[in-house]
Amino acid sequence: MNKKTLFFIDDVIWVFRDLTRQRPASLFDNPFMRLLLELHTLYGVKTQLNVFYQTDTFYGNDLFTLDEMTDAYKSEFEACSDWLKLGFHSRQEFPDYPYINATYEHIAEDYALIKNAVLRFAGEKSFSISTTPHWRPISRAACHALYDGGIRMMSATCSNLSANDTDLSLLPYGHAGRFLQNRQPETALFVREFGDPALKISIRGYNNISTEESERTRYTCDYVVDGETGLCFKELGGAPSLNVATKEEIAEVYPTLVDREFLCYATHEQYFYPDYYAYQPDYPEKLKLAAKIISESGYEYVFGGDLLK
Repeated sequence: MNKKTLFFIDDVIWVFRDLTRQRPASLFDNPFMRLLLELHTLYGVKTQLNVFYQTDTFYGNDLFTLDEMTDAYKSEFEACSDWLKLGFHSRQEFPDYPYINATYEHIAEDYALIKNAVLRFAGEKSFSISTTPHWRPISRAACHALYDGGIRMMSATCSNLSANDTDLSLLPYGHAGRFLQNRQPETALFVREFGDPALKISIRGYNNISTEESERTRYTCDYVVDGETGLCFKELGGAPSLNVATKEEIAEVYPTLVDREFLCYATHEQYFYPDYYAYQPDYPEKLKLAAKIISESGYEYVFGGDLLK
């Protein structure tokens, strides 16, 4: 079996702020970027960084945008584009579900901000044709906009629930407002099979596949082609996110998953930083442990676009 694995890091923005303000001699003199290089050198890891356009004022008023990002490292980004890519995520961290009921124009504007900035400071070869939108579910109109912007592979949720299942009292964190504002016909509730128990009842959008499609494709390199938008939907996951698992859990669970044709795992940028309220000092160790287990189990690292036939 030709086993493939995909790894991505969501919510990425602070590393670009630090590179711009600190101006290390090399891209990989930055501690976060150096970790990614170590993962690639030791275990062949290919990493996609899913990028915010700007920092969020939730953390204070120190606003930084990708338009400020230095282009001093463009040649290094281009030289590493075979194992390091940057992808669209969202304008910023909050609100949750930013594109669940988005208009075409809304997400097209945010996508252009990120893509144009990345092309300027990292080059066209560094920008990914696959994406995991922030919080994942997005509207039908948003799917059309991202396809028109060049996206071809998109992560998807999985659910058979109908749009009539709308007991909004089940939604946590004030998400009912996100559900209702400009609600689109495809917006509905679903039950997450995996992930944070607090988010068991979640919102789905147009980028959703049925449970039957999930059973056929989840742990394989196959995907679902959406006939209307042309996007390829892939249910990512299958392994616990590294920021919600301890080293002990990674050591116990990951070896039980490596008999699959396809395995995807992920984490988030912010847990790397000591000034983040939920800082995880063992962040590098967890990434290296997961990569070691997966690499030694015979997996080849790929990007989402590499799966396209």
